[in-house]
Amino acid sequence: MQKQFIILNRHRDRIFGDIHLPENPENAPVVIICHGFKGFKGWGGFPWAAEHFALKGFAAIRFNFSLNGVEEEFGEFTALDRFARNTISRELDDLADVVDAIHEGNLIEADVDRSRIAVIGHSLGGGVAIVHASEDTRVRAAAAWAGVADFDRWGKKTKEQWRREGRMEIQNARTGQLMPMDVRMLDDLEANAARFDIPAAAARLTVPLLVVHGEQDVSVPITEGEQNAKSAEVKGSAIIRIPNADHTFGVKHPFEGPTAAFRTVVEKTSAWLWKVLS
Repeated sequence: MQKQFIILNRHRDRIFGDIHLPENPENAPVVIICHGFKGFKGWGGFPWAAEHFALKGFAAIRFNFSLNGVEEEFGEFTALDRFARNTISRELDDLADVVDAIHEGNLIEADVDRSRIAVIGHSLGGGVAIVHASEDTRVRAAAAWAGVADFDRWGKKTKEQWRREGRMEIQNARTGQLMPMDVRMLDDLEANAARFDIPAAAARLTVPLLVVHGEQDVSVPITEGEQNAKSAEVKGSAIIRIPNADHTFGVKHPFEGPTAAFRTVVEKTSAWLWKVLS
């Protein structure tokens, strides 16, 4: 069963999401899926993955970060003014607000097991998932799919020009759009350098971490996933390397069906979650 939701975050912005419930949701663990940079909840295989988790007995949630630039259900970047204002802190706030809504019983009507919450993130969302899990004792497990080990993806000269001009535009390879980013992203990274140190957050985890990474990922090299995995010392933590797989494990948008690599990612994550959440 799938149901859409809208909640207001602490900043009074709307968070749009979808809940996928298993056939028998009573006492089901909860899995939250976080998209990455220039991503959204309906991108590629995220809906398929959420449905897979539901079929395996999880209550799965996928949502749009409130400033990701995608309005409502359109699946297109029609709110670039919002994208320009996004920061890592805002995404962490959004994830915390989703967890709050779950834990307080305001998001899922079914009697799921709110003491067994896991967070999964792809790419930049993987870093967000790790940092959040290191700070929130209600989260029992975290997984990073092609997750970054550093939120700062820009060189010194790029950042100097960014500050001089007050805004930077990056091209969305899929849509061709030039997507603006204000300097508040840089300000946020600098002000929260210790908090945003992802390997350090992985080392602070008191819950297990699963890292899944494609060996041919050129967007986020597998060495970043290995760095996060090496830092996580909690029993049950693991790394799964996917041979011949790229940053999206071969998945495209619009979705053309799960690739063998992506099917492996989701199935192995599901099996690992059942093991560590039992």
